[in-house]
Amino acid sequence: MLEALSYPFFQRALLAGLWVSLLAGLLSPFVVQRRLSFLGDGLAHAAFAGVSLGLFLRGEPLWFALPFTFLVAMAITFVRERTELSEDTAIGVFFALSVALGAVFLAKAKGYVGDAMSYLFGSLLAVGREDLYALGALSLLALGFLPLWGALAYATLDRELALADRLPAVFHDYLLSGFLAVSLVLAVKVVGVLLVAAFLVIPGATARLLSATFSGLTLLSLLFALLSTLLGLALSFLWDLPSGASVVLVQAGFFALAFTKSLFSHGK
Repeated sequence: MLEALSYPFFQRALLAGLWVSLLAGLLSPFVVQRRLSFLGDGLAHAAFAGVSLGLFLRGEPLWFALPFTFLVAMAITFVRERTELSEDTAIGVFFALSVALGAVFLAKAKGYVGDAMSYLFGSLLAVGREDLYALGALSLLALGFLPLWGALAYATLDRELALADRLPAVFHDYLLSGFLAVSLVLAVKVVGVLLVAAFLVIPGATARLLSATFSGLTLLSLLFALLSTLLGLALSFLWDLPSGASVVLVQAGFFALAFTKSLFSHGK
């Protein structure tokens, strides 16, 4: 690790990964408790379409992926709130649309298919200095999530009671979807489009096996997200593995340990 830290590209990847893991660790408990895992998949494929559009137009893919993914998140929430369709149906429609658009844009982005691979699987070399500036600017916007944590946690644990207390639960649904979209786009550079949804699911799922309170779940989720990023990037550097796959494999390892512990606990 000391040798890795001497390389500027690894320093950039580590800073980006740690910052994104804080956001993902904070949001993951809401994804798990509200059963929004499929929404993460849908938004990840929306990010793929946005990245493909950026490559097609020869622009910075992240700046195209962010508004595209955000709009898809708002559209999914709008359809879910205004129609009788179930959430998974609404997500499935935009999931398919995003994949189709991404395939079209990528097919037209001649000469940029190699660049797309780094966005699909994540790459330590993909994080540049400009990306850090972009990540910092976008992350400042995402910090607006923190003051809403209590109200969102309340509505997550008991939505009916939150509505009875006149909390704007529907408005908070839109905000949560927007924050999820921003965090997914931020994580694309390090984790990759194909695995970014796991970044928002596995830390919270692991913490859920170990904690009975929402505050404890959140703290553990943050811890697992940070540790997974550190260990995953180290393994990626040492063994020349895709950074996204390495981080997610470490997350899966933590989940396996937590699952084993829960089995023994229930056995007692």
